[in-house]
Amino acid sequence: MNRIAKELWDWVVTFAVVIIIVFIVRTFFFANYMVHGESMMPTIESGERLIINKIGYEFSEPDRNDLIVFNATEESDYIKRVIGTPGDEVRYEDDTLYINDEIVEEPFLDDAYNGELTEDFTLEEITPEPVVPDDHLFVLGDNRNNSQDSRNIGYVPYEDVVGEASLRYWPLSEFTFID
Repeated sequence: MNRIAKELWDWVVTFAVVIIIVFIVRTFFFANYMVHGESMMPTIESGERLIINKIGYEFSEPDRNDLIVFNATEESDYIKRVIGTPGDEVRYEDDTLYINDEIVEEPFLDDAYNGELTEDFTLEEITPEPVVPDDHLFVLGDNRNNSQDSRNIGYVPYEDVVGEASLRYWPLSEFTFID
């Protein structure tokens, strides 16, 4: 093999390895996600770009208050906050969240931003079950008056969860790790 052919072959191998590594990382570890819509405002705004952590989310239970991305329809993914996990009884009364009859604070909500935050409801009023079923989540957007979430689309099955939002990287002025 002459020198030019060997160098060309080295470049082809290098590109193939890089493509394989990127494919593996994007498929099993991390993905980027661009937020569309205002359902998570003011926490996350439309147009912001996030890194989604897929590591372990296939095998573990998401925690309450995690920001997750999930397959909502065949065409789109949604980002929402986990409010209820399996076995939880969830209700809202006078803008207060109760989980299993205990008051849960929601410091991420901004009543100056969207007025009355959440209309009163119980799970039985909006779903067929009184508690969150096994292997499902109850999710809400932070902009409660402008969000398609479990109140409309029902529970989110674990298998539809893509991963947890971990890092906001765009715009650069908003670069931050997401808790």
